[in-house]
Amino acid sequence: MKSLYKYFLWAALLLAALCAYFYFTGQYTVFGPLLVFFFLALSIGVRGHEKIKGFSYALLIFASAALAMNYPDMFINWGSFEVKKLIVPLLQIIMFGMGTAMSLKDFAAVVRSPKAVFVGLICQFTIMPIVGATLVFLFKFPPEIAAGVILIGSSPSGLASNVMAYIAKANLALSVTLTTVATLLAPFLTPVLMKTFGGELIDIDVWGMMWSITKITIIPIVAGLIFNKLFHGKTEWLDKAMPLVSMGGIALIIAITAALGRDNLLTMGAILILVALLHNSAGYMFGYWGCRLFGLDERSCRTIAFEVGMQNGGLASGLAEAMGKAATVGLAPIVFGALMNITGSSLAMWWRGKPIKEKKVK
Repeated sequence: MKSLYKYFLWAALLLAALCAYFYFTGQYTVFGPLLVFFFLALSIGVRGHEKIKGFSYALLIFASAALAMNYPDMFINWGSFEVKKLIVPLLQIIMFGMGTAMSLKDFAAVVRSPKAVFVGLICQFTIMPIVGATLVFLFKFPPEIAAGVILIGSSPSGLASNVMAYIAKANLALSVTLTTVATLLAPFLTPVLMKTFGGELIDIDVWGMMWSITKITIIPIVAGLIFNKLFHGKTEWLDKAMPLVSMGGIALIIAITAALGRDNLLTMGAILILVALLHNSAGYMFGYWGCRLFGLDERSCRTIAFEVGMQNGGLASGLAEAMGKAATVGLAPIVFGALMNITGSSLAMWWRGKPIKEKKVK
């Protein structure tokens, strides 16, 4: 099996060389499809290596975005049906899956380690909106693009942070608890933060945004919790299928939003990538050192760094669509959502190689 992964890596190397040739010779119609296949081959190839397999999903995200940029019509209309109408239902399915994987026991960590949960939530809902607003001010983005940066910064953490905490051997239980509680608080905090930091950029309907987040996240999660309570242990196929459905759903959401905002991405994509990297890095750094200042243990500091630095890009895209601004406000969630998987995977693998020395109990 490992030899098969090697073949995909060699194919990716060949495709990279071809991409470079066709790009620099100006043959973009050939370059585009080859770029999609390059990301796909690399996504499969890295799965054969334990140290870098965490990048596989991020590369798949890039493949879906590249496909949408080259063939936008595939993700805009299917006949008379507008594909963007799938964004909210897909998010609801993902959140339902999150609920089915949870139980009331998952909230026990709030009681066991209230300080870590409290510090994590404070860091998450203060650091990232402030960093986003600062970057928007420094880079002078157009109002609706700027609002997208603030929106992703004001969103709760996503499921990707749980995966990174697992890879990094951090406190996975704390990560799941923080993601869950932050998601439940999002209907109240995200609209207020958007109004505070982005109210001068675009009109923010606080109550409308609260309802949008509630129907996208809270209702499906509660439905999933009830489903888990009633059918726990009876639907193993669902437990196995939902992670794949979630990954496919996020990839499709990113592709749809990339297709809708293709023209804006072509003109502002490079600067958004730079801002995304700064935003991500600031989240990891301030999240980690903020927790150190509060005296949390190393494992919790690493966990909260992921929770602060990695937001729910899918939810932000869904909110942009609910606002009718997927092609502008929705741009930052696409770029940030894709890149945070790369930066998160890199940090997780680095920390994995630096195990935490447990103190011996006398």
